[in-house]
Parts: sequence; structure tokens; C-alpha cells
Amino acid sequence: MIRKFTSLKEFVFYLESIGDLHRIQVEADPYLETTEVAIRALKENKPAILFENPKGAKFPLAMNILASEKRIEHALGVHPEELGEKLIKFIEIIFPPNFKVLLKHSSMLFRFLRAIPKKSHGFSQDVIKDPDLSQLPIQKCWPGDGGKFITLGQVITYDPLSKKRNIGIYRMQVFDNVSTGMHWQIQKGGGFHYYQAQKLNQPLEVAVVIGSDPALLLASVAALPEGIDEVLFAGFLRNDRIRLTKAKTISIDVPSNAEFILEGKISPTESRLEGPFGDHFGHYSAESNFPVFRLSAITHRKDPIYPGTIVGKPPMEDKFLGNATQQILGPLIRLIHPEIKSLWAYYEAGFHNLLVIAIEERYEKEALKTALSVVGEGQLSLTKCVITVSADVNPRDWSAVLNEIKQNFDPKYDFVMVPKVPLDTLDFTSYKMNLGSKMIIDACKKRTRKYDTQNIPKYNVKDVMQYLLNLNNRILDVNILQDTLLIVKVNSNIFGIETPEQSIGKKIVQKIILDPQFSDYKIIAVVSEDVNIHDQESYIWGIFTRFDCERDIIFKEQKLIGISPVYSGPMGVDATWKYGYPKPLLMDESIIRLVDNKWNTYWKK
Repeated sequence: MIRKFTSLKEFVFYLESIGDLHRIQVEADPYLETTEVAIRALKENKPAILFENPKGAKFPLAMNILASEKRIEHALGVHPEELGEKLIKFIEIIFPPNFKVLLKHSSMLFRFLRAIPKKSHGFSQDVIKDPDLSQLPIQKCWPGDGGKFITLGQVITYDPLSKKRNIGIYRMQVFDNVSTGMHWQIQKGGGFHYYQAQKLNQPLEVAVVIGSDPALLLASVAALPEGIDEVLFAGFLRNDRIRLTKAKTISIDVPSNAEFILEGKISPTESRLEGPFGDHFGHYSAESNFPVFRLSAITHRKDPIYPGTIVGKPPMEDKFLGNATQQILGPLIRLIHPEIKSLWAYYEAGFHNLLVIAIEERYEKEALKTALSVVGEGQLSLTKCVITVSADVNPRDWSAVLNEIKQNFDPKYDFVMVPKVPLDTLDFTSYKMNLGSKMIIDACKKRTRKYDTQNIPKYNVKDVMQYLLNLNNRILDVNILQDTLLIVKVNSNIFGIETPEQSIGKKIVQKIILDPQFSDYKIIAVVSEDVNIHDQESYIWGIFTRFDCERDIIFKEQKLIGISPVYSGPMGVDATWKYGYPKPLLMDESIIRLVDNKWNTYWKK
């Protein structure tokens, strides 16, 4: 029998019953210590964690609750990929509506009907009190963070005009016991609602859920099309309606079975400097002005659990959350683009930095048309790098993707640069918040062109290393992938104080792409010394989070025909850390030693 979890606490206790949750009884500090413990636990495949005695707080702290594929499957009662395929197949067959078809697929129809939310009382308002955030185990996650941050706040807002609801997860820096920041990035539903409130010059009512049932949490993470109700979608995921009740000090509905609800408003005119914050690109995102959320009340259940999460250099818990939601929602892209067979955003690159799309081309260059359309749609519009491959290629298989680039990519015809466009707020590579550039690599098989890949020389890595060392003594290591991607690690002085007039990486990559020895490689990427170029997770992160397409992509030959750029030869990527970039996330040595010394005590039963 499939379980339908109606609250976070119920799910936590279920994980404990199957041996996938560990209670840490020794005191642990939400100031950095819990971050280090949770990250190590995830990397060692340990159970989810319940810190029973977080220092300075009244309530226990749960972490890594959905930090595995198995926990996601437990939460949904089915593998997210299976759910996604069922969803798209059902939608495809019911249009136009047909009674016999609906009857045949009645289980999915009833799943939609059961998703409609219902008004009822629950336990989220067992305790009602004046706001005091000091009692919660709110974390400072990384040493350079601007303060403590609520990291799993599910923010509920309503559009002031259409009255449509949105729930999204946005970081919230604690300013004092009754106010926080509200980090609304571009292309976020809550931010659009705030925009309308500002136009009307009226405050925006906000409720923040901290600790919901796992289905509502996944719905809050999901990049749903604008206007689609997350509460309804959560009911579909859970196969059972979400219960709602009216908030106590504001006029909007909140989940009846939440652990905590923060109620309040955001003024249309008040903002405050927020950040820095260690984010999921593995660096600190810059401080900037964001709206201020002022609390009017906190309600919670009796004996609630406070959930927290960590983002940073992958892998982190958001890997599993993001992968699950794209497995469920990814197939829906076929409703708009039937030529798309599958797509995959790489968590290693922070999802928005690398998207691979498998396309069945029905005419020459349909893939480029599709890619340009996709990067203009919803949150996919924040994608920085798109690679298109043919329909028979698995977009999740990075080696297969590289092989398609080797076989089919000619930059003269298959590379598109899109400069000066909106980009993820967290992307720092253009030095301008919310603005940057995108690129498309078309690696689909061509009908009218074939490339000779049989005679590409296979270099011995040691020989290549020795040859490159003669070019520049900053080169530290080399890796070659599929005879397509040459990765060169250099000493870019990421941890020093040097202020080079030009990126060290760019000088080196320029020299390499001009060398005839390397003319057969399609891509040559230069990365910094903190990247493990022999580990896929590390090098995808190290490449795709550290370059601006317009500034840091260079080709052996670049020229203009009219006003159109034409490229040829290897594509060079300067993906080194550069002066002006925020620092990558590193934990304090004192915290590392503290956790080393306490490690065994955390895991005592």
C-alpha cells in the first residue's frame, strides 16, 4: 500500500521506522556545524538527520530529509520518472476529450480530481504567538554568509490582480527577530506578485511555510508554468488533496498540517541589503537590495520540527530535489515541442548552466529553432548553455553528448551566441546581476553534412601534459574526454591576492587553440586548481559555472561577414576563476576540526 504523507513529521517518523533517519542527540550548532555534518552525511550516504539539540534553539532541526533518490521515491510513492511519463501520456490522450478514453484511464482522472485542495482545520495553528525568530534553529550555512538564513521557507503569495496563488522557495536572511529579507530572483512567481503590488503601491501579504508534507515541498521547488497552482500540483503528486485553513493575521490560506507558518507583509517601498549567501553554484552570491518581510505572527503545531537544507558545490540535497522535479515535469515540454524527445538540466552545473535537449529533427536546423524557443520559456529562459543532440541520444549520458559534439559540431554552422539577455540572478560571470549571455551548440546529426572523425588522433595524456608544460608553467594537469573535450587545469591564483590585467586562463587557452597540435579537439577548456578534472561532477561544475559566453568563449578563427560572426577551429573556454568573481565556498578549518572530533558522537545510537 502506498503511503500518503500529510505532514513533514509523519514523513520523518516513517524514515526512522525504516532505518533511514538518525537522531543526533549531542548538541550541534546551527552556526556552520550542522552544515558540515549534513554535507559529510550526504556524501557518505548516511541517513537523514534530526538534530535533537540544536544550540540556542527551542525546536529540533531536520536535514537531508529528501537527500537521496530513495527518499524521494518514498515521499511520492512512485519513482518521479514513472509519474512524469504517466502525466504526459494522460494529457496527450485526453485531448480531445473522449468518454471511453477517460473511462479507460479513470485512475489518472481521479488523481486529478483528488488534487483539488480542501478547507479544513489542522495542527499548524495549535500554537499562536507573537513573532520571535530567535527560538528557531535557523542556520548560518557558510562562513562568508551575511547572517542566518531560512533555507526551506515555502513562500505563499497571491497576485493582487488575478488572485492566483504561488508557492516558491526563496532564501530569507534574518535581520532581527521579526523581519527577514525576501530574495526574489528574476522569473520567480512571488517576485511577479510583488511587482504588481508595487504598481498598486500596496503591501503584499505573505505566509511562509516551514515544514510541509514532502509533496508540497517538491511542488514548491518545481519550475511550474506561471499561473499553475503549486497546491493543486502537490495534491496530484500526493494523490490526495492538500488541506488549507485561513491564516490568523492575514487573509490568505495556509496549509493546515504545516510545522510552522510565518505570517506577515512586504511593503512596496522597503528594501534592505541582503547577502552574501553561499549558493548552489558553489560560490557566494553578491549582496544586493531585496524586499523586507515583516512578521505579524508565528503559528506552529505542538512539538514541531524545523527543516533546513544546504546549497553549495554539488552534490547537495538540491540535486535530488531538482532531478525529481525535472523527471516529473520534463516530459511536459513535448506538449509545446513535439520534436523534443527528452531533455536534462545538469545539477553539476547548478541546473541553469547546462541543458541538453534530444530532438527529432523533421527539417534541417529545427534543433536551433527549438533551442531558441526553449531559452525563451519560463525558468528555462535562465539557461546559459544549451546543447542539442539527436533523438536517439540520452541527454543524461555526458560521454554520449561529447561524442555527438565530436561527430556533428562545426562552429561555422552550429554555434549561436545570444548576448545581453536575462540570466539567473545567482550567475556572477558577467559581473552584472540578472544579465549575461547564452550559447547554443547544435550537435544533432546533419542531413547535408558529415564530418570525418575517423582520423582524429588519439593523444596519450602524459604526452599532452608534457607538451603543454612547455607552453606555460602554470599548467598543473590535463584530461582528455572522448577525443573531444580537452580540459587543462591551471594555477589561476584563486586563493591568492594577484589582480591580473587579463585572465591567466584566457592567455593559456588562446595559446592552446592556436597550436596545430590541438586543432582536432572540438572544445578546449581551462579550469582552476580547485577542480578535479578527472571527476565528472567536479569538472562540469568547474567549467559551466565559471564562464560568460560573450566574454570567455574564443575560437581559433573569428571574423565578421556583414554583422554576423563566423567561427572555426577549436572552441576555447576560459573557465578559470577570475578577479572580481565571488570566492568558492569553503568551510572554516576550525569547524572541520570540531566535526572531526565529534564525528563518532554524532552517530551514537
